[in-house]
Amino acid sequence: MCKRCDWATSNELMMKYHDTEWGVPLHDDPKLFEFLVLESFQAGLSWQIVLNKREAFRKAFDEFDPEKIARYNEQKLNALVQDKSIIRNKQKIVSCINNVQRFLEVQKEFGSFDKYIWGFVDYKPVVNTFASLKELPAKTPLSDKISADLKRRGFKFIGSTVVYAHMQATGMVNDHLVSCFRYNEVNHI
Repeated sequence: MCKRCDWATSNELMMKYHDTEWGVPLHDDPKLFEFLVLESFQAGLSWQIVLNKREAFRKAFDEFDPEKIARYNEQKLNALVQDKSIIRNKQKIVSCINNVQRFLEVQKEFGSFDKYIWGFVDYKPVVNTFASLKELPAKTPLSDKISADLKRRGFKFIGSTVVYAHMQATGMVNDHLVSCFRYNEVNHI
């Protein structure tokens, strides 16, 4: 049996997410936006809750299509607030709709969100060497810097902890424990 990061051993869904997605360098703008949304909804909650509702989020938010979300109106906002299959935090839903507008502005300015966000790490993952979960930071000076820049651009619900979780999920940092079978695999992607 493979040794994996301790946080990912509680159930099949977490193991699958860990084994196939978490920490893999991601350069697809719609997927980057999906993780930005999901990480902001996670704030104050566990990733397990968000992961359990991920398919419902995809359905409710038009597969995280930025162009479609940018056209959401008050009626759609109210429908999302009433949707029991997702996390019904009105402030987070409103921030998602705001953030898609900012996301599209970044795409226009940089050619893609991928070029913008990965530019903070010189387009290559930061490889950490953590031996235990207690070593993993919740945020770093780099996530502070990215968060500040996103906020300056008008993004909401995008603190440094949310940004660092996004960096981990999208492979901007490799925070698999060195004992995890994915640590070296992710380094060679």
